[in-house]
Amino acid sequence: MNNTIKLGFYSLFLGMFFVSCDEFVEEVEVVDPVASESGQNFTPQDFVTGVYGMHTTFDYGFAYLGITEIISDNADKGSAPTDTGTDKNLLDGLTYTTSSPSIRDMWTQWYKTIGRASQAIEFTENFENINEDLRARLIGEAKFLRALNYFWLVRSFGDVPIQSIDLIARVPATEVYAYIEQDLQDAAAILPLKSEYSSQDLGRATKGAAQGLLAKVYLYQKKWQEAADMANTVISTGQYGLEPDYAIIWRVEGENGPESLFEIQARGEIVSHGVQQYSVTQGARGPSGWGWGFNTPSEDLENAFNNAGDSIRRDATIIFAGETLFDGREVSAGVENPRYNKKAYSSAYTEQEDTDKNIRVLRYAEILLIRAEALNELGQSADALGPLNQVRERVNLEDITTTDQTALRNAIYLERRLELAMEHDRWFDLIRTGRAQEVMTALGLPFEAKNNLFPIPNEQLIQTPDMTQNPGW
Repeated sequence: MNNTIKLGFYSLFLGMFFVSCDEFVEEVEVVDPVASESGQNFTPQDFVTGVYGMHTTFDYGFAYLGITEIISDNADKGSAPTDTGTDKNLLDGLTYTTSSPSIRDMWTQWYKTIGRASQAIEFTENFENINEDLRARLIGEAKFLRALNYFWLVRSFGDVPIQSIDLIARVPATEVYAYIEQDLQDAAAILPLKSEYSSQDLGRATKGAAQGLLAKVYLYQKKWQEAADMANTVISTGQYGLEPDYAIIWRVEGENGPESLFEIQARGEIVSHGVQQYSVTQGARGPSGWGWGFNTPSEDLENAFNNAGDSIRRDATIIFAGETLFDGREVSAGVENPRYNKKAYSSAYTEQEDTDKNIRVLRYAEILLIRAEALNELGQSADALGPLNQVRERVNLEDITTTDQTALRNAIYLERRLELAMEHDRWFDLIRTGRAQEVMTALGLPFEAKNNLFPIPNEQLIQTPDMTQNPGW
């Protein structure tokens, strides 16, 4: 049997973290894994908020960085040359293997989270003495989170098992996407709008989050009309808008702001549990430093900003050696790396094991870019200019005016890179648009066809020898 997947699906609350139901945004606490055996009665709220808490583990502070950004042209391993970061050097050099821990850890974490979400749905459906509106909302939240984790899995590994069908057999990616779509459609039908949540529940999944993720899921499948329409549905709600100051998005005052569709919540006071070491793993290393120095923005990314005349987003994305930050912190010119990830920086939790840094997962600017890309692919290039230029105007860049489909496609691809840099999407953008080999080989990296998908982890195949491997691995 598939022990890795079964662990997430059947181990009730084992090692679970959950966010306090009464103060969802402000406090995260650790659940005693044996509390259920000592008389504590869990509620549906506990189960569902436990699924949110699964996104605050150290996997998101380190392994996640490796397979989303370090592997791409946006970032380098960073840190000291002798510090491999377990396998971050291999991901950076495209020499990772079926035994690479970062790939294994995210495969395991995503499946464990899916299992918790399915548990939460079943528990909530069968729970007695609960308000029916609350029941429906909690089920919608869990379905959104389950869909999000399946989306991360399918874009990383392609064909994967759907737990509710079989724990070993990999189903075609098209079926996985259909399953994701159904969860998101169900969630969008019952979740509240962002404005309908009370302040203490700010950060929970919303109707707009489900619709926005659905637009992105359509984009990845090249369902252009569906992507354009669903993005427009989000835009038309009036619930979201661009934060006028791009740099504010990643500061405390920008968390869950007007641009936010969904974020991994990490706000808390010590000893509360946020995202484990997300900020410290990416903090400056060396004199005046506060971190390990991994996942450093690449020279290629810096050049992309400079070539586009995009100083606003460059300076909001990159910490430069010798810089004085917005909060007065001076970064020594002698730090070990020339650049660090400013979007991961936290003023308050610079050297803490946990962090108060929310990880931005989906925001309004991306919805505008999804609509622009989809419209252009539909041949409606003139209509694509509006949402594209809204994003550019926020950072004082001139409007794009070309309606040549190929030229506009390339402009939208570049805009996604600059707007979403270091936000954990770049590698998958390169893969889905078929540009990964060209981009990575131009940087001297050994991209092969097999790199379009990560390998199924070797430890998984040892446990479940009937599970098939991806091509080339």
